Amino acid sequence: MRHAALRIGLTGGIGSGKSTVARTLVACGAVLVDADAISRAVTAAGGAAIKEIAVQFGGTMLTAEGAMDRDRMRQLAFDDPTARRRLESIVHPLVSQETLRQYTQAAAAGSACVVFDVPLLVESGRWRQQLDRVLVVDCEEATQISRVMARNGWPRESVEKVIAGQASRTQRLSAADICLHNDGLPLEALDTEVRQLAARFGL
Repeated sequence: MRHAALRIGLTGGIGSGKSTVARTLVACGAVLVDADAISRAVTAAGGAAIKEIAVQFGGTMLTAEGAMDRDRMRQLAFDDPTARRRLESIVHPLVSQETLRQYTQAAAAGSACVVFDVPLLVESGRWRQQLDRVLVVDCEEATQISRVMARNGWPRESVEKVIAGQASRTQRLSAADICLHNDGLPLEALDTEVRQLAARFGL
């Protein structure tokens, strides 16, 4: 009988280098399940969440194309904290369903390791029990800020606002089974560290 694939949860604050780590793990043979991409797909035009979003929030929350109006929804969630919870109660079960489907498919295909890229892994509280290990990519807040400003061209205030809305570094680290410190590491060194981890994950 085949072993189940190892389930690794990957998370880290904005600008921590999480996507780079994910790409390297995939290059080593892991299958990536991207919770963010799934969440975007279910709220896109024709997505599984659209009908219920229209029922709960009204048609004004949809764009002309029939996708969820992200900017409008973000503003509503900002003004009304219950709006975010209502939206999450629609979107989260659909994301869970699809991540499970992708995992089952990967395990059936004989993958040794499935990496769940979950931006809000620590915040959501519901992911932990679905994973074998949590891998946190960590760096100083100053590093995050300079990386995101350089990459996205955002002003410092915007980056700080995003960081403030995410789990704190302490919360993430306390949730970590494995921590990758990505501060002042050249890309080659990070690559080597990730490949060593990949070997531990059976890749």
